[in-house]
Amino acid sequence: MKRIQCKVFGHDIQVSKNVTFHVKEYKCKNCKKEFTTNSSGSLVELTPKFKEINAVLENIHKRRLKRQRQSNPELLVFSH
Repeated sequence: MKRIQCKVFGHDIQVSKNVTFHVKEYKCKNCKKEFTTNSSGSLVELTPKFKEINAVLENIHKRRLKRQRQSNPELLVFSH
């Protein structure tokens, strides 16, 4: 029944994980299907390949933020 609702009305997508400031992972509330943003910014289904790419991007992003905070502790960092 839940998949029929998604086919008729479309997915009810919510952000499930913020990978970077621009890359996010999404999950449909009804059918539990997972999506992510690709290199052009459009939503695509979350495959094992994209999961691996997102994990690497998240690791790089966290290291850069950590390095920036260590070099400029008084600098305020605002997120979107």
